[in-house]
Amino acid sequence: MIVVTGATGNVGRTLVRILAEQGHEVSAASRRVTDGDVPPGVRADLSQPSADVLSTADAVFLLVGGDLMMAGDPARVVAPFAGSGKIVLLSSQGVATRPDSLSHGQAFAAFEQVVMDSGTDWTILRPGGFASNAYAWASSIKATRTIAAPFGEVGLPVIDPGDIAAVAAATLTQPGHTNAIYELTGPMPTTPRQRAAAIGDAIGEPVTFIDQTREEAHAQMLTFMPAPVADTTLDILGTPTVREQTVSPDVQKVLGRAPATFADWAKRNAAAFR
Repeated sequence: MIVVTGATGNVGRTLVRILAEQGHEVSAASRRVTDGDVPPGVRADLSQPSADVLSTADAVFLLVGGDLMMAGDPARVVAPFAGSGKIVLLSSQGVATRPDSLSHGQAFAAFEQVVMDSGTDWTILRPGGFASNAYAWASSIKATRTIAAPFGEVGLPVIDPGDIAAVAAATLTQPGHTNAIYELTGPMPTTPRQRAAAIGDAIGEPVTFIDQTREEAHAQMLTFMPAPVADTTLDILGTPTVREQTVSPDVQKVLGRAPATFADWAKRNAAAFR
């Protein structure tokens, strides 16, 4: 049995599908998972933990949501899974690139350390920015065929969440990944302006990019995230480190293929922007 937490998210939903298609026994865990979210027979609700689900787990994909991440008690979160055969933790590139940031480095690092000390075999995945963050532009693209964002010419190698899921599936089910840390990026840096153009190509209509100031973007971010998270996010978007702009070989190493481009992701998800 493989338990997938965060099973309704951009990574978890795809991971559940991949594992089920491969014939693995999967338990899809989320606080609000429904039968419509996942294949039949794999739904579990860990807001009311089931001893049966956890005791029969051979491996666990552990995604820690924002509320748990900032709660400051990683040992409590990890403890129920420590008896499993393996834990694959979805962490963040920020552990290496922003170690002094509470939201992007320190909090994830604390969870990594608890997983490493759990006595269970582990693999840690550290993705950079997600291609799916572009969903935040969907409403403006639908309404006015425009995107407003800061730092339009700064490139980052954002990763397709489907590739994160594929790497997670491999590390959960294949040998050779025990006690490994993989940094996951896309195949090339792309700028927000280039991503806007790629979405336009995907939907068959031009999408106009509008430059925002950092202050304008910060005010917008404060409507859905705490100020420290917004500050660090804007630092990454505007003044990324060399490592944050560098393409990692780890997706290729694990999957034997190059990661998907942002344009690939946009084409596959074009319906969200029409």
